[in-house]
Amino acid sequence: MWELIQANKRKSIILFVTMGIALVLLGYLIGSYFVPYGGGFYGIIAALFIWFFLSLISYFAGSPILLSVSRAKEVTPEVHQQLFNVVEEMQIAANLPKMPKVYIINEAAPNAFATGIKPENSAVTVTAGLLSRLNRDELQGVIAHEMSHIVNRDILLLTFAGIMLGSIVLISEIFLKGLWFSSGTSGRYRSGSSSEGGQLQLIIMVVAIIFAILAPILAQLLYFAISRRREYLADANGARLTRYPEGLASALEKISSTDLELKAANKVTAPMFIVNPLKKKGMKLSDLTATHPPTSERIKILRSMSGGANYIHYQQAYNQVKGKNSPIIPASGLKDNSNIQIQQPSAQQPDIDKVKAKRSLGDIMMTVNKYAFITCACGLKMKIPPDYKKPEIVCPKCGRKNSNPLVDIAAMATAAKDIKI
Repeated sequence: MWELIQANKRKSIILFVTMGIALVLLGYLIGSYFVPYGGGFYGIIAALFIWFFLSLISYFAGSPILLSVSRAKEVTPEVHQQLFNVVEEMQIAANLPKMPKVYIINEAAPNAFATGIKPENSAVTVTAGLLSRLNRDELQGVIAHEMSHIVNRDILLLTFAGIMLGSIVLISEIFLKGLWFSSGTSGRYRSGSSSEGGQLQLIIMVVAIIFAILAPILAQLLYFAISRRREYLADANGARLTRYPEGLASALEKISSTDLELKAANKVTAPMFIVNPLKKKGMKLSDLTATHPPTSERIKILRSMSGGANYIHYQQAYNQVKGKNSPIIPASGLKDNSNIQIQQPSAQQPDIDKVKAKRSLGDIMMTVNKYAFITCACGLKMKIPPDYKKPEIVCPKCGRKNSNPLVDIAAMATAAKDIKI
């Protein structure tokens, strides 16, 4: 497994270095444009400084920022015990040193992502809609997929590749917008120069403008290539961890079939999700500009796995669906001949109907928002918002008075503070 991770890293580092070369070249051209003599060196220093500064922020505060932007809330096992059980199972199966923290996004659109620079400090995030729609086997497939991103160190490499992309885009935009205000300065440099020097400066200007336009596009294509490849690898590893490819395939089918918009997602966080949250139903994206492989293709590959759930079986299914031999699994992973049989479903799990899913979604979202739930003697279940402070709640069905558990808890907490030991 370690060899697979290392091979995965090496191929991604090649793309990462390519983006770094583009960043340095962009800095050099822009510096040379504004300061003809020696400006290229200062441009490189400025570009590297911007990248280094953004990388520091990403490394030390990237996960909290992404979780905050996604409006994810950390939860305890009391909110959704099954989710915690599945995360713990997959943590053990993936041999992670520490169980990831668990977050929930209070939205109806089903989706999930993982974050964390190190496996020791990682997090798994799912939406309330995902929990309400998936059965246990499907949820296990999704969590195994996200756990695989953590194990394969995808988060670290994608984070720094994303920062590199962001740096290139930022520098390009500053330069292109700055051209509107630099005509006087650039003219001053050209006026005192020879005819040949002026022509050279004009060539540098044209090259710098062209590269400033093309560099972000090329870097983004490289970034998307990294993202798409890692989704295939996480699918393969997820199927191997659960030994049940159909669970992940069925989950992907449900996630991709929804028309609901995930409002918490944006262009920066979209590649992190298991299915592109920004892709509208019926919208077709080019293979080059897509952040994820086609979901229908991923499902076909998983459902074409036969003979076992090992990497070699995923590669065979991949070749079958693609219609050609295209290595997606590193050679070291294909050498693993472990006999991993595909398991049967954990239990007979009927599909969740829409009414039950909607009710479950509401309960999960309210629990995350710290609502309280009480059941009256007449059988009516009541949901109490966290800011409701009246001591009693009248049942709208039978008229009985029920004590407000939120007030009781608050009173107990206040009394506990007053006790002197």
